[in-house]
This record gives sequence, structure tokens and C-alpha cells, in this order.
Amino acid sequence: MTSSTIAPESPPAPVPALAPKTDIKSLTKEELTRWFGQQGLQAYRASQVMRWIYLKQAENFDAMTDISKKTRLLLNENFSFSLPETRHVAVSADGSRKFLFSLADGNYVETVLIPEKDHYTLCISTQVGCAMGCRFCMTAASGLIRNLKQAEILNQVLGAAGPAGEDKPLRNIVLMGMGEPLANYDNVIRALGIITDSDDGLQFSTRRVTLSTSGIVPRLQDLGRDAKINLAVSLNATDNKTRSRLMPVNAKYPLEQLIQACADYPLAPRNKITFEYILIKNINDTPEDARRLAGLLRPVKAKINLIPFNPHPASDFERPSESRVLAFQRILHDKGYTAVIRYSKGQDISAACGQLAGQKADAKTGCPGPQ
Repeated sequence: MTSSTIAPESPPAPVPALAPKTDIKSLTKEELTRWFGQQGLQAYRASQVMRWIYLKQAENFDAMTDISKKTRLLLNENFSFSLPETRHVAVSADGSRKFLFSLADGNYVETVLIPEKDHYTLCISTQVGCAMGCRFCMTAASGLIRNLKQAEILNQVLGAAGPAGEDKPLRNIVLMGMGEPLANYDNVIRALGIITDSDDGLQFSTRRVTLSTSGIVPRLQDLGRDAKINLAVSLNATDNKTRSRLMPVNAKYPLEQLIQACADYPLAPRNKITFEYILIKNINDTPEDARRLAGLLRPVKAKINLIPFNPHPASDFERPSESRVLAFQRILHDKGYTAVIRYSKGQDISAACGQLAGQKADAKTGCPGPQ
């Protein structure tokens, strides 16, 4: 009698990991329309879904009651539905509100809601951290962690729109928060398409949307082609030596290239480029600086925002005196420029220009603290 051996059972084959679903907010209207067509469904369903997401601010597909249950099930099977996750809101004495939004990977981003006379302006971020290294900016201290996705940019608007609508409308969007928008170009352009979609998106007028850049020259031509919004350029110095000291990007794209790119930028007949000039004591605030600035901007249709430096722990720069700021402005006025002094709001909650850091909120107090 022969004995037979029984082979041990093979271990079960590993179950392949399911690919993560695509966030519905990462699609453009054209992409969503194409997807509905691939499912054999009417293209107008894309507009319905978009309006539920961005105008009615639905929190899931099941809330979309004028869409059939079968179609909602199909959406649930194919897409995820991210929501803004507010970790903390700091409220300033002047009414500004700084939102700390937590992201799916554990990172954080800050967004500021700024009260105006009859409306709100929202300052949104485009990156977690920033690689530009501007010495006056607190965001630069953390370096660049990553780009924000299209959905993460849009969720900042959706997360602040509710609080803003409690007493007056949210009317203006400025891409001036954490990060360099032109360094996250594709996601920013896609998000802007939905922000300014007058039919099914967030319905902001292009005249009410402003993008601020440190001056990535090759992308300025792209922006002028792809988005008809307002442009603001962070300038902050009138000579290459000083600007390179303040803003390392100037070593790659010096003032001569930047000003030429701005002169070539396509503008509507009455539009101007806003040049942001942060006034820093004994660095760039002299009468000579003001006169050089006036000469530098002659080739450009320009207006100027003067921003007295907002002190923060990551910088040893100082704010100039009020008399120095007014003298700088007066020289520009005498040279024929519109020059407005912008006194940043939210300074008591570190929400002013250059003060955003995306700090993680303390689990016990809910207040932002060191990461």
C-alpha cells in the first residue's frame, strides 16, 4: 500500500486593493458631461449635478432629488464626494475669519474671509506651504509640502460660503493665500473654470476674481490666454539686488523680464495690473524707492497697493512709520499713479497678508499651534 501525501493548501490569493474613487469635484464640466455620455445618459445631467454641488451645496449624491435613484447609485459607485472639513475658525476683532481646513492626508490649509462694507472677500490658498521662499512671508518658513488639488481649492470656497452668506454676500475671490498659484497652474486653472462658470459653477464674475503671483514669468502668458481674471504681481522692490534678497524667484526671473511680461499681458481696455508693494522699514521704503517704482512701471498699465509689513515670528523685518508710508504714497500720486494703502485685516489672528502658515490646531484647545 502506497501512502500519498496531501499538498498543503495554497494561501488565498490577495484581494486586489480597490482603486480610490475619483472625487466628483476634481472634474471639469466638460469631463463630467463626457462621462454621462459614456454611460448613455443625457448630457444635461452634468449641469444638474454641478448645480447641486456648487449652487445648492449638496453634501452627497442622495440629496440630488431631481436625479433618478438609478443615476444617483451610478454616481455613488463611480465617484467620491469630498466636503470641506473645518478644523478651527479664528475670529478677529475686525470681523475677519481665518478657517483652518484639514485635508485627507493630514495636512492643513488656511483661508481668510475678509469683511468689506457690503460684501465679503475670500482669500484662498493654492498650495500646502510654498517653495518661493519670500523672506517677508510666514508661509515660506515651512517650505512646499504639496500642491492643492482642484477639489481642495474649491472646497475652501464652499466651506466659507455658508458663514459669509449669513449677513452679506461673498463677492470677491483672491488667490493670495498660502502658495504660489502659478506653480500649481493646472489645478488652479481648472478650479477657476468652475469658480467663474456663470451657469453651473460658483458664478463669480471674472471681474471679481484676482490671482496674485510672485512673478513666474513663463506662466503669465499662459494665464492671460487661459483665464480672463484680474492679475496682481507681488513686486516689493525696485532693483534686482533688493528684490532677490526679499524674493528668491527674482534670481530666475529678474525685474526686466517681469516688467516686460506684464507690459505684454493681455488686458481689457480699462483694466490694469495691480502691483503689490510690501513696505519694509529701511529696506524698500525710501523716497528714492518710490521714484524708482514710478519709473519702473511706466511701460505697464498699473495701479499700486502699498502694504505696510505685517510683523510675524518668522521674520525680523519691521513695519515702517505711518509718516514714511504716507510720504511713499504721495510721491506715487504726484507721478500720476493710483496708489492705495492696504491695511491688512485679521492681524490679531495672524490672518493678515504674509501671515498664513497652515498650522495644525491643538487637539485640546482647538487653537492653532506649532506643527
